[in-house]
Amino acid sequence: MDKKPVVLPQFTSCCPGWISYAEYFHADLLPNLSTTKSPQQMFGALAKTYYAQKIGRRPEDVFVVSVMPCTAKKFEAQRPEMNASGAADVDAVLTTRELGRMIVQSGIDFMAMPDEQADQPLGLGSGAADIFANTGGVMEAALRTVWCVVTGRPFPFEKMHVAPIAGLEGVKEVSVTIPIAVPEWKFLEGQTLKLAVAHGLANAERLIQQMKAGKNGYHFIEVMSCPGGCIGGGGQPRFTTDDVRRARMKAIFAEDEGKQLRMSHENPAVAALYREFLGQPVGEKSHHLLHTHYHPRPLYPGATPRPRAESN
Repeated sequence: MDKKPVVLPQFTSCCPGWISYAEYFHADLLPNLSTTKSPQQMFGALAKTYYAQKIGRRPEDVFVVSVMPCTAKKFEAQRPEMNASGAADVDAVLTTRELGRMIVQSGIDFMAMPDEQADQPLGLGSGAADIFANTGGVMEAALRTVWCVVTGRPFPFEKMHVAPIAGLEGVKEVSVTIPIAVPEWKFLEGQTLKLAVAHGLANAERLIQQMKAGKNGYHFIEVMSCPGGCIGGGGQPRFTTDDVRRARMKAIFAEDEGKQLRMSHENPAVAALYREFLGQPVGEKSHHLLHTHYHPRPLYPGATPRPRAESN
């Protein structure tokens, strides 16, 4: 596998609206985008390989439908890069608003239905997965794992939440000095990570311009297109206000706090996935299925896109 040097700052890559914005308007930053696919596309690739293998089916025999708060997920599922399984990794995307309408039209009474366990494999989620929905949640989930892996110590923040990057301020930042206890990470001893979070593309653009002017020295930047993050997505029920966003964020944090598993790397289903199928993180198979690259796009039909940026 061809590995290239990591370019700093690294930007998150889970929001397809942000990815498209970068492709159209900031092609020079494409090498800075994380190559990891979004959760939707990772799940699709695994459902049509790992899960299909378990049930004795071919990738093309499995039909994957995702339910998302995001309208941009419909576009993402159709991207030509998203066929690592040998077929379209995600076949159809419903927004939460569309699913809600279908439930009402079908006359389904959820309150009268008994609780059931999620199907396995891939049905067990951690609190870190839940908080991906909030602005700052992707950064916090990553920081939880990084802290524990490189220090061997419990995550020290109150209730495991990083308060400076929560809430609805447009651009948020936090600096974290991680004490290194694990020998292979000693080269990071004494370094302070400078992290930033932006939600709403106007806020992301402001942060990018500051970065290009050399006014900040961030190592890792989370960007979500929608105000509040995915909880304020364009596919959510209408009339989303800041009060609604705060209520949704509070509910997401409560879901996280109620979980026994609150860190991604502690999820036994993920451990089994690597043990049985993927091998090792960022190994050949996991890189093929769970990572991708992005390319500049023309601003209008017939336009010549800017020179393609090298991908990391």
